[in-house]
Amino acid sequence: MKTASDDSLLDRTWHHSSFSDIAHLVELKQRKGLKISLAFPTLNEEATIGKEILVIRTELMDRYPLLDEIVVIDSSSQDATRTVAQRYGAKVFESKDILPSQGTYRGKGENLWKSLYALEGDIIVWVDADIANIAPKFVYGLVGPLLEHDSIGYVKAFYERPIRSPSGISASGGGRVTEILVRPLFSQFYPELARLIQPLSGEYAGRRSLLEHLPFSVGYGVELGHLIDIYHQFGIEAIAQVDLDLRVHRNQTTEALGRMSYGILNTFFGRAELYDDARLLRELGDRHIALKVEDSKHTVVATEISAVERPPMTGIPEYMQKFGSRGH
Repeated sequence: MKTASDDSLLDRTWHHSSFSDIAHLVELKQRKGLKISLAFPTLNEEATIGKEILVIRTELMDRYPLLDEIVVIDSSSQDATRTVAQRYGAKVFESKDILPSQGTYRGKGENLWKSLYALEGDIIVWVDADIANIAPKFVYGLVGPLLEHDSIGYVKAFYERPIRSPSGISASGGGRVTEILVRPLFSQFYPELARLIQPLSGEYAGRRSLLEHLPFSVGYGVELGHLIDIYHQFGIEAIAQVDLDLRVHRNQTTEALGRMSYGILNTFFGRAELYDDARLLRELGDRHIALKVEDSKHTVVATEISAVERPPMTGIPEYMQKFGSRGH
């Protein structure tokens, strides 16, 4: 394991081109008897979801049988997301209809957690649904390390993230929450995880045998929570990262980034307390506080950000009845 004084990246860092021989990946998948599932968590993504499904399905299902299923897990979108996804050949589930006995929450993490029950694969790939420059590398780049290296359990993407603005696209500037909040936290508490280039990236893949043992924050903290849990339960050696070059997507407002940061802090402090990595001295606030300016007057906007944690899937009776010990 790396020490805090080691200035190198993770040992398991690759460029996606290392896994561009898709026929070889298919051969590995078939030889190891694995199924691979791709899921898109969605909320009002009708503008991009059709192209994403078409590009991935054409190359990685029709031309090369790398994927066994493409699924959309939708948070009750108010636009045509589900209709478009079905038209382009994806299976579509509404999150609220999966494991109804467990209730439902709004959030990306909720969709990811429920996708473990809905999907059939031994390897699960999650890709955000707002990528304008979607390409097969967003899938094979993440799957490759899992097929090539049995000791790896979880693979994160990293990339250049240009900022879109009314004047055009700036070459960099994405990952603002990572650099301002998460990397300083990791540098203080988990230096090994600070070597992940984009710990909050929305594209990653994992083995069911690992994922089913993780709790899932239903909201913004799901990626950070995964990394800390894997670090403690499986070791830094279980994590890899792959360079996907460039990701063009819809950028968040400063206000949205503030809410995201609040949710991430909720998850971080919860994990720090769980693993006794930092002792909390007082009860934390339960609202994100923002300031809004209208007619030169500042007003306070308090928003409740969900701190709900979904338990590991191995604790859900319906999941164990469906999958049993298959993932172990």
